[in-house]
Parts: sequence; structure tokens; C-alpha cells
Amino acid sequence: MDNNIAWELYRSFLGVLQEGSLSGAARSLGITQPTVGRHIAMLEKSLGLALFTRSQTGLIPTEAALATRGYAELMKSAAAAFQRAAESQGEGVKGTIRVSASEVIGVEVLPAIIADLQQRHPQLKVELVLTNRLQDLLHREADIAIRMTAPQQASLIARHVGAVALGLYAHQSYLEQRGFPQTLHDLAEHLLIGFDEETPFIRAARVHHPEWKRQTFSLRTDSDIGQLALIRSGCGIGVCQAALAQRDPLLIRVLPQLFEYKLETWVVMHEDLRHSPRCKETFDALVKGLASYVS
Repeated sequence: MDNNIAWELYRSFLGVLQEGSLSGAARSLGITQPTVGRHIAMLEKSLGLALFTRSQTGLIPTEAALATRGYAELMKSAAAAFQRAAESQGEGVKGTIRVSASEVIGVEVLPAIIADLQQRHPQLKVELVLTNRLQDLLHREADIAIRMTAPQQASLIARHVGAVALGLYAHQSYLEQRGFPQTLHDLAEHLLIGFDEETPFIRAARVHHPEWKRQTFSLRTDSDIGQLALIRSGCGIGVCQAALAQRDPLLIRVLPQLFEYKLETWVVMHEDLRHSPRCKETFDALVKGLASYVS
């Protein structure tokens, strides 16, 4: 096995895994299809392993490819973190910061915080990752993450900013047509907006509200932003962050005494980044902005 395998070979390997074909990987990476093909062949030769088999639908990863994918993804995260750290060297707050947040927080709350941050530090670049998956800060998938679960690793710095209250909301136009539910049982007579695939978080939340289950929903999407858009459009009743709903007088809370859930919220980063000006300034700005939002 060759121990000096160039990074671009792993990069093409990940591209094919993600896109399922040489042509798709070439488009995503901005290189030619023959180049991707050569990279895969060189990597297979260096490793002494077959990584893909050809089929009518594209390239199918072998067991060896699936077993090594995680390590290649760690290399990609480390390379990106290396570049972010290198860009930030020198005086002042500059370089690139990568922030992970849920869809709703990332779209509805963070833009104003980021705009103020960049106004104060115009040389700072922000990469915003919108995902409900926990980004691995230990392996530098992100520099800073906003999480709704308490971090467990001792090597992470975490600041608790408060609890985001959730409730049931509907647009005024919907309630004018369908009326207000008076009890949880009344929800069966309404159009409900909810999830499609149950996640560990949803299962935990259902301990408090077992009536909120997939089979009762008239509209289903696993996108939090999609659910919010449906609520705003008057499609039915769904779960919304109370602080967001307060911005729109046409969003009205229903059953406030019977349905409530709180998301404890933290801003988290790796302790090795505490002395980085770009990370410290961003971390402090996020803590301040989110604490204001929550309160």
C-alpha cells in the first residue's frame, strides 16, 4: 500500500460517493470526468482495493469504500479547518468561520446576528451550515455549533443561552375558517402540520406530548423551514418557536396551557479555538444575539 497518497485522490473518491457517478463528481468538483476516473484508478491501485463497481445506474461503492468513507470525510473536514485557521493568521478578526445551526435558527435568527458581526469585522467570512444533525466539533466539521442538546465532551466550551419555547400556532386566516380547538382532543378535527420521519429528538419530545404523532398529520415534512412556511400560509396548525411567532401578529397560538415544549439552547466550540480572534468574536456575538432572542 502506498503511504503517500495525494489528497486530491481522496477528494475525488468522496465526490463519486456523494454523486454516484464520475460525471456527477466532476461537476461538483469542477474538474473533468477523465480526471476523476484517473484519480479513482490511482487510489484503488495505491490501496490495493476495488472501491466501486459499475452498474447501469452508476457506480456502486464496495464494502471497502463504505468502510473507509468516514476516514476520508474526516480528512476533508481537517483540510477545511486547516485552511480556515491559515486564513485567519495575523492581526485583527479575519478569515473564515464555520457555524452550524438548525434550519429555523439559521434562516430566521442568525442572519441579523451575522450582519452585525460582519459590519464590525468586514474581513470575516461566514460559512453557515443548516442541519439538524449534530456537527462533530472535535473533528472540525464546524468551528461553532448552536445546539439544542447539552454537549457531553469535556473538550468543548459551551455557553447556555436559555430555552426556546415551542407552541402550537396557526395563521389567523386558518382559524377564521376552521375555528379554535378548545382541547387536545379537538385537534383531531383540524389540519395538522408535522414531521414525516421520526427522529430521536421527536421521540423525546413525544414523551411530553404523545398526541403529536405522524398518523394525525395532514401535511408532513421533515424540513423545519417547510413546516414554518406551511403554518404561515394558513395550511393548518403546527409547532413554531414562540419568539418567531411573536414577530408576526397574524400567527396565533392555540392551546397555550395544554401544549408547550422548551428547547434548552447552547453555543458550543472546541476549547482549542478559544484564543482564535475570529472564533471568540463570533462565539460572543452568537451568545449575545441568541440570549436576546430567547428572552
